[in-house]
Amino acid sequence: METIYVERNKEKHVKKIVFGILVVLAGATLMAFNLGYFPMEYKSFVFSWQSLIIAIGFISLFGKESWIMGIIMMAVGSFYLSSKMHNLPFDMDAVFWPSILILIGVSIILKRTLKSKNAVKKRWEKCNPNRIDTFTFEEGMINESNIFGGSKRVISEENFRGGRIENVFGGTEIDLRNSKLAPGINTLEVSCVFGGMSLKVPSDWHVQIEMQSVMGGFVDKRRIIQSDALSSTKLIIKGSCVFGGGDIKSY
Repeated sequence: METIYVERNKEKHVKKIVFGILVVLAGATLMAFNLGYFPMEYKSFVFSWQSLIIAIGFISLFGKESWIMGIIMMAVGSFYLSSKMHNLPFDMDAVFWPSILILIGVSIILKRTLKSKNAVKKRWEKCNPNRIDTFTFEEGMINESNIFGGSKRVISEENFRGGRIENVFGGTEIDLRNSKLAPGINTLEVSCVFGGMSLKVPSDWHVQIEMQSVMGGFVDKRRIIQSDALSSTKLIIKGSCVFGGGDIKSY
């Protein structure tokens, strides 16, 4: 289990470095526009929601489990940015979405092929009763990916520690009302592209939302929140929602 944590910490470290580089480039580009080195008519293209989607997708490429979503986000952002910048000689709508479907299919095939190479070493995973297709739950951490599909799960765990959930043209509903948070800070990474999720948690959980949303959102809909804001035990939900979103409920 220690190896898994080291790999995830390394992945987060790389993502933070890439994010920092992009922020520096954004600042330098903005300064160049303000000083007149770049034509101002291009400023609205560089600093736009389309470019933001591309940037988020680029950062996602450096995640072992999120690179597929990164490619899709970059494709979506590039499509809308190209249609904004140029009058293309052909109907992009006629080829864009079919191309996205093809891209998703190829990505799934490649991902499955890479996983099959390690099938002998990980044969024990097939005997895990908690493993259903692209869903795993080990050591209090969830790992789920839904592409053109959905799921509904009830999880009872004495030490829920977070994990990762990805939805692409799909969604999931997870009920954690019979679970307890592990001591300390627990992180649940969420990525929703044209999809969403609903999370049911106990009303006394301290939940902190740190989501980046583009044409979407992630909200806490709990009517009565009894959590202690100063508690050291909490769940942090972070990630991105692009043309999608999610909510938190306790009833």
